Amino acid sequence: MHRARTVINNLVPLAPLVPKVAPERFASWLAAANCKIILNSPPKRWYNAPVSTEPFLNGSSGSYVEEMYNSWLADPKSVHASWDAFFRNSSSGAGPGQAYQSPPSLALPGRNEAPLSSLAPFLGGSSALGGQVDEKIIDDHLAVQAIIRSYQARGHHVAAVDPLGLKYADLHAVFSDRKGAPPELVVRNYMTKGSSLEERDMDRVFKLPSTTYIGGKDKALPLKEILRRLETAYCRHIGVEFMFINSLEQCNWIRQKFETPGIMEMDSEQKRLILARLTRATGFEAFLARKWSSEKRFGLEGCEILIPAMKQLIDKSTELGVESIVMGMPHRGRLNVLANVCRKPLEQIFTQFAGLEAADDGSGDVKYHLGTYIERLNRVTNKNIRLAVVANPSHLEACDPVVQGKTRAEQFYRGDGEGKKVMSMLLHGDAAFCGQGIVFETFHLSDLPDYTTHGTIHIVANNQIGFTTDPRHSRSSPYCTDVARVVNAPIFHVNGDDPESVIHVCNVAAEWRATFHKDCVIDIVSYRRNGHNEIDEPMFTQPLMYRKIRNTKPGLQLYAEKLIKEGTVTPEEVKDVADKYEKICEEAYTNARKETHIKYKDWLDSPWSGFFEGKDPLKVSLTGIKEDTLVHIGKRFSSPPPNAAEFVIHRGLERILKARMEMVEARIADWAMAESFAFGSLLKEGIHVRLSGQDVERGTFSHRHHVLHHQLVDKATYRPLCFLYPDQAPYTVSNSSLSEFGVLGFELGYSMTNPNALVCWEAQFGDFNNTAQCIIDQFISSGQAKWVRQSGLVMLLPHGLEGMGPEHSSARLERFLQMSSDDPDYFPPESEEFAVRQLHDINWIVANCSTPANYFHILRRQIALPFRKPLVIMTPKSLLRHPEAKSSFDEMVEGSEFLRVIPETGVASQNPSSVKKVVFCAGKVFYDIKKARGARELDNDIAIARVEQISPFPFDLVKRECAKYPNAQLTWVQEEHKNQGAWSYVQPRFNTALNNTRVVT
Repeated sequence: MHRARTVINNLVPLAPLVPKVAPERFASWLAAANCKIILNSPPKRWYNAPVSTEPFLNGSSGSYVEEMYNSWLADPKSVHASWDAFFRNSSSGAGPGQAYQSPPSLALPGRNEAPLSSLAPFLGGSSALGGQVDEKIIDDHLAVQAIIRSYQARGHHVAAVDPLGLKYADLHAVFSDRKGAPPELVVRNYMTKGSSLEERDMDRVFKLPSTTYIGGKDKALPLKEILRRLETAYCRHIGVEFMFINSLEQCNWIRQKFETPGIMEMDSEQKRLILARLTRATGFEAFLARKWSSEKRFGLEGCEILIPAMKQLIDKSTELGVESIVMGMPHRGRLNVLANVCRKPLEQIFTQFAGLEAADDGSGDVKYHLGTYIERLNRVTNKNIRLAVVANPSHLEACDPVVQGKTRAEQFYRGDGEGKKVMSMLLHGDAAFCGQGIVFETFHLSDLPDYTTHGTIHIVANNQIGFTTDPRHSRSSPYCTDVARVVNAPIFHVNGDDPESVIHVCNVAAEWRATFHKDCVIDIVSYRRNGHNEIDEPMFTQPLMYRKIRNTKPGLQLYAEKLIKEGTVTPEEVKDVADKYEKICEEAYTNARKETHIKYKDWLDSPWSGFFEGKDPLKVSLTGIKEDTLVHIGKRFSSPPPNAAEFVIHRGLERILKARMEMVEARIADWAMAESFAFGSLLKEGIHVRLSGQDVERGTFSHRHHVLHHQLVDKATYRPLCFLYPDQAPYTVSNSSLSEFGVLGFELGYSMTNPNALVCWEAQFGDFNNTAQCIIDQFISSGQAKWVRQSGLVMLLPHGLEGMGPEHSSARLERFLQMSSDDPDYFPPESEEFAVRQLHDINWIVANCSTPANYFHILRRQIALPFRKPLVIMTPKSLLRHPEAKSSFDEMVEGSEFLRVIPETGVASQNPSSVKKVVFCAGKVFYDIKKARGARELDNDIAIARVEQISPFPFDLVKRECAKYPNAQLTWVQEEHKNQGAWSYVQPRFNTALNNTRVVT
């Protein structure tokens, strides 16, 4: 569908249509209405005339003209001949000032004497006497249109969304006249001296513009009724922010959902359901408070309506076709969500309070960080639904991109290209939503082709406070949700003590997401009845707020009283619902006390059904492949597009492809070629490969070129690895936004969904990983220990001190090694399974490869392992084109494998007893040492061994290599400073490998 466009240039000749009215006066009328012409189909040409050339109109056009235009589109004869001429000429491409040509019936001598009878029906018909229109009629209608628009744009500023009745966010004064309302929402301001509307006009009937739905079936209403309906729609317990959206279709859709008379009415069954759900949410928190009064649980007291809201979103989304929902949230309310939204067995939740030992491995995590995965029947829609709550650390918004990546992966594997089956739901706290930059980074992934999840519903549990910090000290924006405006997401502020308004907003949000597949935000304005946690004293810092909270009835009590008063339920029914849930909790509590252990696997958020079953947990598949496969992939990777005569590629790329083909013929591979062999062979085996990061399509160092661009046609590309085999798995390579935290989190979530995929994230330069340190520390390095969650994510970090300055040099290898979980003083028992057992027991793998072949094998080994571990690789920069950094096909064919240590193979290895020094190193520095050794003619005296896999440390191979040279001095060499690089990690492990009998310096 074509986007609406605004055209103002051709309004200039409309001035003659207004009798005895100066053009400037007519322009002021249109500007006052602050409306615009919307052309649903563009003219052939568009003009952008400077303002100085448009004396008639300097502002936006009137919605009257829009209405005339829409009528003309339907039937050109339905409008006056003057409008017919204008629209015909404008649509034909007439320039500014040329669109209007008076038909003969209007050709009168005076510029301002032409009749304007066609406006009469829209400007108070009967007042158009003798072909002339009273200026007051026009002024009045435009004033009413301005009032309607003001309510739509600014009504949220005065909506009663705060259940405490405090000045919302302490920031209203920024927008208001400091008396409680923006001046344009005060009708008296339209009745002051010089204005056209008067008090007696309140009962006068005005025609409604097409940009409002308050009339329902009525096309005109008295001004008094117009104001009443606008107040009902925009100024009660819902505040809607949407007028910044640049789509008329979307704006009208939202208007209709809130302005249509009676649209929020609910039947008694719906109200009973809300009451039952609110009772369970409240009862759960009350039960925990009684049983574990001194425990931290970060309860929902004050915002219990969050649970009915989430359940309604799930109900409506399921009704609209969604089958799986991935959720992320901070700690507040997590236990209640697990219990009442996911319906996780209460016994499993209650055992988390008992301090029991775990029956499985891992350190575990506090109960309000844990996730879960549930498949259950939605009783309202009678459809099956999958619900996953992603585990989250104390970093409140850190799981946001992880949820998005997991959601995108589920959509990908289901073939859900439009997001109709799988959706994400993110919960936020008000202080974190506006305060943490990862929220912004995640929003900016929302519409990128390879990262979009086709609409996320965000829910803010707005306590109107941080830990102890007031909003006026925690944000500079009026609302905590203003960050969402950057992606044109509508924002629905709603009073948490009005359950029916909350449920209506949830229905709208679910329908919005299903209709437009865009993000939206629900801001549930509530309060926190306790302190930051249940044993915290909030009166220290917010005495007035908490005095108000102490005197505020709970939301359940308020709603129950309302339903009892209107006769929907009886007091006995209210009590009966509460008693039933209390009984359920007591039974679960009794059963939980019988448990002797807890199981971490009960809290797994991404189970891999069938992946571990029937496998030898210590058997690794072979990583070498047939030479025919290498040749086939190499030739495809080295060839121009099949339609090379039509697809024009860059001349530099022609040379690169030619050089690649020569390597294939010579049976050697450089770094880029070896990577393509690893990716291509996995694709052949049905393994999905995804490579993501900044500039990865070409490669930061212009070495990869996985996407070839047509030099003459925009957006025409060719991806050779997507066309290797007719039945291959999909290959995704995507340049990301300029984000590390968000994109790495996204790829981690993507990798959690399916173990049979190779998911790689490449930093533009290795040192940029430090802006994603939260994901590395809290998720990747510790995820399995805390949450029994495995991931095979690969981090490619360009590393090397090559004269590029303090930055762009070190990927901080030492930090990754410091976070490795192996014991430096423990030499595992040597056996055939030594290497794989080490991999099984460690938290991640850290490597610094020196050959393309080893890079090829270590990538393929990620899939060959019977389990999954994150892989951190220090990738090269200068080695990408180093003449010696090439590998023979013999090192990648069947029978070859990843070498944890590459021993000396030169002349020194032939006479080991005479070797004076053994130099151990890792990565690119090997070539520097080798060059220096040759230059000094020390090939016989110095042996060089490369430790390719640094963690887990290859104790067995290091021990063997040292034993080979009994008389040699042992030395570790690295390009990094002594307090950086691998030295502090390898030194104690060398000592352990050698049983402290020899010293490594």
